[in-house]
Amino acid sequence: MKPLAIIGGTGIDELEGLEVLSEHRVETPFGAISRPIQEGRLGSTTLYFLQRHGSPDAIPPHRINYRANIWALKSLGVAGIVAINSVGGITASMRPGRLLIPDQVIDYTWGREHTFDEGEQGTLMHIDFTEPYDGALRRALLAAANSAGIPHDASGVHGVTQGPRLETAAEIRRLARDGCDVVGMTGMPEAALAREAGVPYASICMVVNPAAGLGDQPLTLAMMRDILASESAVVRQLLSELLKHR
Repeated sequence: MKPLAIIGGTGIDELEGLEVLSEHRVETPFGAISRPIQEGRLGSTTLYFLQRHGSPDAIPPHRINYRANIWALKSLGVAGIVAINSVGGITASMRPGRLLIPDQVIDYTWGREHTFDEGEQGTLMHIDFTEPYDGALRRALLAAANSAGIPHDASGVHGVTQGPRLETAAEIRRLARDGCDVVGMTGMPEAALAREAGVPYASICMVVNPAAGLGDQPLTLAMMRDILASESAVVRQLLSELLKHR
């Protein structure tokens, strides 16, 4: 069986318990990937792991080479991609410490290289993006969360903004009116590129802070660290449970 790939975000620099067997420094037509892709074993299961922000570097969301990252994982023959995203909570249930496995996305980003279609193939790459996350992979994540007894929301809308700055309170009110449950900066164009590449893709969103204007304290990285640490441990538990059934 082909291995899954995990794309880690803020707070997931390494996969605890991953026995690294090798690293892949994949060259792509789109430039350099964020970091060499680790191939390893978690328990008895082989997987690939890529940190999208680099590490020890810290590539900001709008500078990540999403095309290179997705192309590289596809070239390794992965069966699917589980992306981990740190997000702010907008709706009442999306409190810090909550996990969301979203089923929809709204893209507010701009200026990013968001497609593999360079107009050189003679055909237009009009992918169907009605359901942006792979149904089978989402169901597997939900089954793993239920099996492990991990509290989570089984659906929701992931709004993706440009970054690297956080949003204004007015922007968050706009996202709420648009129907967004959480807001992050790295979910797009990653999801669309995976669809173009024909690789199943799903997301685990870790709510690490209230979105702008919804909390009673200024938003800082320091206030997010404790939540990131605890949620990262839960996400690793979820991934371990997912891999048991592959």
